[in-house]
Amino acid sequence: MIRNYSIYELNGKEKLAFYLIGYLASAFVFFLFYHNPFLSLLGGILIIKLRPFYEKYRASERMKKLDIQFKDLLYSLSASVASGRHMSEAVLEACDNLSVMYPESELIMVELLHMKRSITENNESDSVLLLDFAERSKSEDISNFVQVYVTCRSMGGDLEKVISRTADIITEKMNIKREIKAITAQKKLEGRLIALMPLAMLLILNLLSPSYIAPLYAGLSGRLIMTVCLALSLWGVFLMEKISTVEI
Repeated sequence: MIRNYSIYELNGKEKLAFYLIGYLASAFVFFLFYHNPFLSLLGGILIIKLRPFYEKYRASERMKKLDIQFKDLLYSLSASVASGRHMSEAVLEACDNLSVMYPESELIMVELLHMKRSITENNESDSVLLLDFAERSKSEDISNFVQVYVTCRSMGGDLEKVISRTADIITEKMNIKREIKAITAQKKLEGRLIALMPLAMLLILNLLSPSYIAPLYAGLSGRLIMTVCLALSLWGVFLMEKISTVEI
């Protein structure tokens, strides 16, 4: 069970793949700009600095995946509560329902199986389990649902109507998020292609007309120009990612 969904730690195979692919890519970029094998091998080590950003990206993707799976859980919980079941019974039923859709290794199933064991074997409160899940998920939608349920239960509100309405609102919000991401996905891809265009152009010139750019690889002035070009290219990639990322 994951203790904090906002923190991702690469396992052994993931570390090996990241460092190997990242080192080769980084070394290739440095060789493309400097044509210096020693500098390329040394520059490849800089991939170590990118690991925190990659782990942050993987954590973000995992949280997005959890939100999508939580949407299916919402449907099941809402239907069970509407039929007169208590939340603990709804959780147990959701575990059985979603097991048809997801294998036990999926995020939502790991959480549901943990809740099922805690409820049936340890007689733990569903409120405590849901609050723990919301805290670890770092998801606004999950936290909102759990807080509404806990508040409604403690104050004696109409649990069926409140949960049903909350589930509808959260589901609608998720659908809007998905539509926005679909709209911006193409622009984000276009932005990445534009940001990487200088590297492509440099590669093409090296392959088709190496004599044309040979002066850039000789002398101090040429090295300085290529260093500035590399810095600007990396800055362009960073800016394009920042601009095309939409916070919802």
